Amino acid sequence: MTKARPHWGRAFVVSGCLPFAAPTSSGTRAARRLVGVNEQSNEVRPLSERVDAPAVAPVPVHADVATWRPATVDDVDAIAQLTTAVELVDHPTWSTPREGLKDTFEVSYIDPATDTLLGFAHDGTLVAYGRATRSSTVESRVQAYAMGSIHPEWRGRGIGRQLMAWSLARAQQHLAASESTLPGWVIMYTEESNTAAIRLGECAGLSIERYFTTMQRDLALPIPEIQPPADVALIQFTPEFAEATRLAHNDAFRDHWGSQPSGTESWAKFVGGEVFRADLSWLAVEDAPGADDAGPNGKRVVAYALASVNHDDWALQGFSSTYIDLIGVARHRRGQKLAPAVIAAQLRGAAAAGLERAILDVDTASPTGAHTLYTGMGFVATEREVALVLAY
Repeated sequence: MTKARPHWGRAFVVSGCLPFAAPTSSGTRAARRLVGVNEQSNEVRPLSERVDAPAVAPVPVHADVATWRPATVDDVDAIAQLTTAVELVDHPTWSTPREGLKDTFEVSYIDPATDTLLGFAHDGTLVAYGRATRSSTVESRVQAYAMGSIHPEWRGRGIGRQLMAWSLARAQQHLAASESTLPGWVIMYTEESNTAAIRLGECAGLSIERYFTTMQRDLALPIPEIQPPADVALIQFTPEFAEATRLAHNDAFRDHWGSQPSGTESWAKFVGGEVFRADLSWLAVEDAPGADDAGPNGKRVVAYALASVNHDDWALQGFSSTYIDLIGVARHRRGQKLAPAVIAAQLRGAAAAGLERAILDVDTASPTGAHTLYTGMGFVATEREVALVLAY
């Protein structure tokens, strides 16, 4: 399984620890809270009781920042400029599509008035952007995400430390608002090379739980012809198969680390986005007439490789490319070479379109052994990202 590339700069480049104590792991009331068990009844308590979130997320106070306020859709241009400056330093080979920045102001499960924070210098320059959101759906756990960016020219002043304190507090508020007894996670992603951000997250009580590797493949190299089983057909993605593919994705990623089901709203944003390329996305389908998860003509999606093309990346990379956002196989069809079949179809289509390389990200500890699969198909590892988690 591949992991969709994150669409946000998340660079907290600072030094030192946060101005609040990290949760301890044993021997304290905080430890009992994290375990979430009522010691008298032995029942798991709801997150609203387990997560000790502040009533108000601490808005930063910094001499170099004149104004802190929530973001609005009118700030997209300024956020885009900040994001470009951040990405040129933190991950100079790929960029965030503008539509990804606008999504914050267009989806129902994000409230920009409470989930975003902008910091402006005295001359009006945007120097900091924080975001703390919740997962659009909940199945096996309640998840919240802490994210932030500091302009490279304004790093090392302690702004990022304060912004992270706000984003983590707001993420904790998302968990504390839930009456669910499921586990709760606050998640923060950053590049492995961003040691300052990792250190800061660890100071706040998060720990590294996963590594994600970026891999590239030269499309000029021979691409194998891999045929699916006789009862499976390979077809190009079409909008009519969007819902059937969403259902297949939710099944395929059910045992994938950190994954929660994709809701209809976020999925429509993805497959209807400007950078998504239906002509470079491939499905494996089987006959399943009458099935609840079947698409047009009773065809059920059992594997998929969904791709995008962001032309803004090409100048940064020095070559043209396609990004394979998602690869998955329905659990009842694993082990039948469907993943390599849809990947090979995607690679052939990208090569025929004149693109030079294919890129994807993969969980290095994926239960499906995806890292080995991609290596065998000619992908080469380039860089890594880490996921830090605070669990309740």
